[in-house]
Amino acid sequence: MARRFTEKKLVIASHNKGKIKEIGDLLAPFGIEVFSAGDLDLPEPEETEKTFIGNAQLKSTAAATAANLPALADDSGLAVSALDGAPGIYSARWAGPDKDFDMAMEKVQNGIGSHPDRRASFICALSLAWPDGHVENFEGRLEGDIVWPKRGRHGFGYDPIFQPKGCDQTFGEIEPAIKHEMSHRADAFAQLVAACFK
Repeated sequence: MARRFTEKKLVIASHNKGKIKEIGDLLAPFGIEVFSAGDLDLPEPEETEKTFIGNAQLKSTAAATAANLPALADDSGLAVSALDGAPGIYSARWAGPDKDFDMAMEKVQNGIGSHPDRRASFICALSLAWPDGHVENFEGRLEGDIVWPKRGRHGFGYDPIFQPKGCDQTFGEIEPAIKHEMSHRADAFAQLVAACFK
């Protein structure tokens, strides 16, 4: 049995404004006061794990310990079939220190080249940690394909080159409210809510 979340405050262990907004929107119905790691001046731990869940847990436990509050961390990225799962856990690093995702998207396209396999998955691991060391982890996925050239101005990161299965638009073109309902983060979040919030 997963631990129920009964607290009134939660730290989102991230400095990524797009991610903080998306998670904050998903948490809004629960009446929880949300802070970001940036709000609390928490350092970003180095992501040294080899999996999305490992890195999410590293961030959630570091923030929960530092803030003495429950903390929710997300580690997510794009796994491209023709690139053997890359960029994967290094999705943000492909954008470099300036978070240049135009460059990162070009790297993905250059890596695939003329390869006929354009399948990709967005993966999101969520880790909810309490200051006493208890942790609950969840992982969501969404299958799709890489398109080029990039399309749309919504979303962030690799959204303009990811077209979910069954859709004719990229995440960059889909309205944010619709994306929230179907994304890899929504999948992981639904698991989290069912286990810890309902």
